[in-house]
Amino acid sequence: MFRELCKSKIQPATVTETNLYYQGSITIDSVLMEAADIVEYEKVQVLNLNNGQRIETYVIEGEGNSGIICLNGPAARHAHAGDKVIILSYCLVEEGKTRNWEPRIVLVDDLNRPLKAATVARGHKN
Repeated sequence: MFRELCKSKIQPATVTETNLYYQGSITIDSVLMEAADIVEYEKVQVLNLNNGQRIETYVIEGEGNSGIICLNGPAARHAHAGDKVIILSYCLVEEGKTRNWEPRIVLVDDLNRPLKAATVARGHKN
């Protein structure tokens, strides 16, 4: 049996822009993607702390060290620049590995730069 567990978490990211007339997705700084072990086109859940919205979309890689967190297409209707969001990704984990599982958590500052202690201290235990 497999269970769906939280794989990665970026928090509290700041939405830098929205782009309603793009096809859809969320653009994330590639440095944050790497720190959180999220790849381009991976499905993520975006939780908006300002309005309580929870949406699912996929990731597009943004320029490294740009701090970009941009909701595109229909997702743009669920946030405004400056909103704080949590970005989650999930994976399937074999039953025998779930007890020791720990998601990779990336804490970021107000400019969406990873705080080093958080990315180094946490990670997958399997």
